[in-house]
Order: sequence, then C-alpha cells, then structure tokens
Amino acid sequence: MTNYVADLLAEKYLQYNQTNFIPNDPISIPHLFTKKEDIEIMGFWASILAWGQRKTIINKCKELITLMDGSPHDFIMNHQDSDLKTFLSFKHRTFNATDTLYFIAWFREFYQKHESLEEAFLVGNHSTEESNIKNNLIGFHDFFFSLEDYPERTRKHIATPLRNSSCKRLNMFLRWMVRKDNHGVDFGIWENISSSTLICPCDVHVERVARKLGLIERPKPDWQMAVELTENLKLFDANDPVKYDFALFGLGVEGEM
Repeated sequence: MTNYVADLLAEKYLQYNQTNFIPNDPISIPHLFTKKEDIEIMGFWASILAWGQRKTIINKCKELITLMDGSPHDFIMNHQDSDLKTFLSFKHRTFNATDTLYFIAWFREFYQKHESLEEAFLVGNHSTEESNIKNNLIGFHDFFFSLEDYPERTRKHIATPLRNSSCKRLNMFLRWMVRKDNHGVDFGIWENISSSTLICPCDVHVERVARKLGLIERPKPDWQMAVELTENLKLFDANDPVKYDFALFGLGVEGEM
C-alpha cells in the first residue's frame, strides 16, 4: 500500500468523522435517543432499513418511531396487541408489516431476558478460528430466528456470512455500537466486542473508492471482499480498521473520487 493511500485515508477519516456527518445519515436515528435500549433498537432498525436514498431511510425510521409513540423500548415492552394494528401499513421497499411485527416480537422476547442487544451478538462468539466477527454474525442470525413460527420472508433482511453476504448493514450497526472515539458519531456503548474484530461495511460508494485505491481485488461484494478490504485497512490501523469507512464512504458520496 502506498503512503498516498495511507495519508489520504487518514485525512478523510478526520474530515468526515465529525458531528456534521450525522444529520444526513441513518445514524441520525439512534442519535435521537439517550436511553441505551432505544439507541440499540433504532440503531438496529435504521441499519436494516438502510438501502435506497438516505433521506427516505431517515423518514421511514421516524415513521416507525412515531408508531411507537416516540419511545421504542417502552412501546416494545408494554404494548397491547391492539396497538400493533397501526403497523400494518408500514413498508420500506421489500420490508413490510410482517417483518415489522416480527422485529417487535423478537425485541420484546429478547429484552424480557437481556439488558443489552450486545448479548445477542455474543452467542456465536465461541470459536478462536476467526479473527473477526464472522461467528458473532452467524450466531446472531440463528438467534434472531429462534422464535417459533418466524416468517421465512424476514430471513432475507438479516444477513449472514453463511450466505456469503458482505453483511453491510449489520457491520454498519456494529460499527455504531462498538467503535469508541471522541468525535461524537459512533456510540461505543458496547464493551465485549473489540473494534479490531469489526468488518468494514461495503456499500457501493465504499466498494468503488476502495477498488480505485487498490484496497480490494475480488470482483463482487461478498463476505470475502469485505474481509479483504478490512485486512488491507488493518495495515493502516490494526486496532480500528473500520474507522476508514468514514473516509471511503465520504470520498464516494461527496463525489471526490
């Protein structure tokens, strides 16, 4: 890797990892809250709905928050069945009411027994064979669909490395929850997953810029490409490689590259 790439990524990371990045990005949704459970719930939901125009994603997440009376965790834990009728018209692209109602049911079941959503990403963390969060993502997927009679259609919305997905949305969510820095964008509210094990989210902007910079060679955005990119980013910062997501995404979405 050239010094040019290292210097460029370092410069653009500092430029884009700033609070003025928040308002136009889906991460603005969990930033509406201070309660940990609300941050987790809406951070997760915002990441899963994060495809299409960012403005639309943000508006659909705000619609969900309104349907949950502005307090996601409180609504999930204390709603009555009759309160769910208003969700029957919720839709974002291929994510529909069936998916929405399962998310609510799963969250309720989970938070009745656990304090933090982080615990759901630790159930697969039992192997030393992987140096990244592959097993955590596999374990989470299986855990998420552990309720009886889960809708088969909802599985397409929760990625897993076992389907060779790049797991872009889940990796973005984990970045939000795990990364700790002093820039005020990522939350860093989880304690048991290390930033060094995270995988860089690979959206179209990140992939395009990374390819131009020679950070990836694999032809399509799959799990192995995400790992390849992250391993190359570790050459610049082994402890926090996904911080360069800011640089790659910013260079792409702002049209600088």
